[in-house]
Amino acid sequence: MSTTATPSTDAPEGPSPIPEGPAEGAVETRGLEPVPDSERTGRVRELFPTWVAANISVLLLTMGAGLIVFNGLNIWQVLVVAAVAPVLSYGIVGLISIAGKRGGSPGMALSRAVFGQRGNLFPGSLIWVARWGWETINAVTGAYALLTVLDLLFGVKSNTPLIVVTLLLFVTCTFVVSGLGINALRVASKWSTYLFGAFSVLVLIYLVADTDWGAVFDKPAGSTAMMIAGIGTIAAGGISWVPSAPDFTRYLPRTASSKGMVGASIGGAGIVVLPMVLMGAVMAVSTPDLASAGDPVSFLGEILPTWIAVPYLLIALIGMLLINSMSMYSAGFTAQTLGIKVPRAWAVSVNAVISLVFGFLLMVVATSFIGSFISFLTLLAVAFSAWIGVFGVDMLRRTTYDGEALMDTGRTSAYWYSGGFAWSAMAAWGVALVVGLLFTKVDWFSGPLASSWIGENGLGWAVTILVAAALYAVLPRAKQAA
Repeated sequence: MSTTATPSTDAPEGPSPIPEGPAEGAVETRGLEPVPDSERTGRVRELFPTWVAANISVLLLTMGAGLIVFNGLNIWQVLVVAAVAPVLSYGIVGLISIAGKRGGSPGMALSRAVFGQRGNLFPGSLIWVARWGWETINAVTGAYALLTVLDLLFGVKSNTPLIVVTLLLFVTCTFVVSGLGINALRVASKWSTYLFGAFSVLVLIYLVADTDWGAVFDKPAGSTAMMIAGIGTIAAGGISWVPSAPDFTRYLPRTASSKGMVGASIGGAGIVVLPMVLMGAVMAVSTPDLASAGDPVSFLGEILPTWIAVPYLLIALIGMLLINSMSMYSAGFTAQTLGIKVPRAWAVSVNAVISLVFGFLLMVVATSFIGSFISFLTLLAVAFSAWIGVFGVDMLRRTTYDGEALMDTGRTSAYWYSGGFAWSAMAAWGVALVVGLLFTKVDWFSGPLASSWIGENGLGWAVTILVAAALYAVLPRAKQAA
């Protein structure tokens, strides 16, 4: 059914037909309601720069260094990790993004069809809270990048007032871009892709000329377990985007190529992840302290000459701004599905404030950025994987979504099921989440099965997906209301 829609927050209890009106413009005003066919003018190729932009982060350099220093891998093993991780994680991103073109709504709105109008509040809340951490990490990294540039250019050293100012500036810019919506994100993603790509080539050329390649290639191989764990760590970043994937494909026509969507997702991410992780690994051979640096950015000022480091950091800063903007863009939709009845652009402000507060605590109070980051990524992957397993199996069973039922949060909705819950989906999600945590170990938490082969190889997130998918596949399907 093709309809048009106006700005929407969330529907009240009871029937709520999709309203009429345009949504295109400089500021995207469309909320959770499905995008009508007449406005589905997006192109599959636009997904490529979208997922390039989602990975423009110097954190990948730090993670690549961690594979050398902490995991004990050699450069060939790092190459395998850097190649496999984006194919695995963004392959899932691409597959789940197909739901966006089918239903025309954000991922967490489509999730109502799977978990029920009330049941969806549980995974939705967990994913929303997890986004706080992701946005905090990105805000802190962006602030560190700005602080490093100020130090390199003007000799200005970091202090608490300056930390507050840089964080506030970064979060404010994020709020503005994410508030503008999908069109602003598309334009920014396109140009940041060109700029970051050009300067990454420049950095790569410098590293080729300045690196002791004998030391790089002479490093002995690490264990297979550490290589598998490394794949999980790098893949966790991509896994965190999976629930948001339909948000960026809902403007695609229903006839868009599913294979092309998956390919663009993998290609866009892989073209950044592979070289960035390898560059970080190469840097770590000559500078082992890189992996345990107090912040994830300042090392670039020590490794690279100022004339490369400053523009590279500024472009990376734009990239991290885009990553956070994309995350907050999706978080605004998630907030609306939880019943926060404000327009999407203002729903974004909730996450902006939270990332500002948490970012300050991480920069001023926390003692180890990289330790906090890896712990967060590990838990994030498990939290999102339970949803992925259930939603993915549901996607195999359905090809369409009822737009009016998605927006009707009352008992008359076809997605009300039993008391607002699809109990089979809820059970599969809850059990898988618990099982995944049993195999998970981070700095401050260790599940009772974390010392098993699965736990030692960092595969808690993979087990979570498999358990969720298997349980949901065999449990009786919830019946839609007539």
